[in-house]
Amino acid sequence: MFRIYNKIRRTGKVTEPFRIDDDQVAELGTACQKEIARYFSGSLAIRMVDAGSCNGCELEMHAVNNSFYDIERFGIHFVASPRHADLLLVTGVVSRHMQEALKRTYAATPSPKLVVAMGDCAGHGGEFGESYASCGPVSNVIPVDAIIPGCPPTPIQLMQGILQLLQKK
Repeated sequence: MFRIYNKIRRTGKVTEPFRIDDDQVAELGTACQKEIARYFSGSLAIRMVDAGSCNGCELEMHAVNNSFYDIERFGIHFVASPRHADLLLVTGVVSRHMQEALKRTYAATPSPKLVVAMGDCAGHGGEFGESYASCGPVSNVIPVDAIIPGCPPTPIQLMQGILQLLQKK
């Protein structure tokens, strides 16, 4: 046991310092909050759909909801049912097995609905593209309103993408 503690003491910190621009997050969040108040009466409900991703985008999507970014304070909430959603956030290339499920989720979402393809795979097919097992990008299956590029996009890029979509609506 002491051998492990000594090794930890000798090694020190091996992670990068965490850098977050609180002002940028607050500025983006406030801008999102104003747009959400204008179109959605103060709250935007997001239903996340993993259509066949590597889970990189899901990690960043969960990060935007953690205590550092905390997008819920700006009126953006994740919901468990597409029937309660205003926006579908789709990640990954659409696998053939998820094609019908994605169509049903889209149909279950009440109008007016927004669809965001998060990441390079969802937006353009990424390195997988179309194949016998993949339908390719989300736009090949359902209409897409916005694409947030990146592999995976950072929480800041996700917030910027949502804000840009709301501003052009």
